Amino acid sequence: MPELPRKKVGIIACSGEEIPEGTITRLAALRVLHQLHPENTVTICLPLFLAGGEGDRSFARFFPTIAVDGCEKQCAFHGTEKYSSRPAAAIVVTELIARHGLDKPHGCRKPDAVGMEIVELVAQEIAGTVEKLLGNGGR
Repeated sequence: MPELPRKKVGIIACSGEEIPEGTITRLAALRVLHQLHPENTVTICLPLFLAGGEGDRSFARFFPTIAVDGCEKQCAFHGTEKYSSRPAAAIVVTELIARHGLDKPHGCRKPDAVGMEIVELVAQEIAGTVEKLLGNGGR
């Protein structure tokens, strides 16, 4: 019997350099990729995806993808939907901050202490979503 490729979840994070929430999306995505679900996730480069990276676009067409956006503009979500398919899930950092009643983070290049707490919150949200999408606790 042929060996089928292992199902993975793509994470496409915001590239917003002008707001702390953009940096938070990338740090949270990396935490999931390297520590929380290294065997089950891949990252998709949003700039390459938007510029025509067919490998990333194909991945998002055939595998579940989580769009992680810093703000309500949802560039990662809309770009994925336009050039590939609707993401399987969407996380918006500003909405998570509001829902949890947290202070606004500061620091675009290096998040402050509040920002680092939010990185962990977003990473846990992504990890939980990965587990739901895989339907097996992520293992």
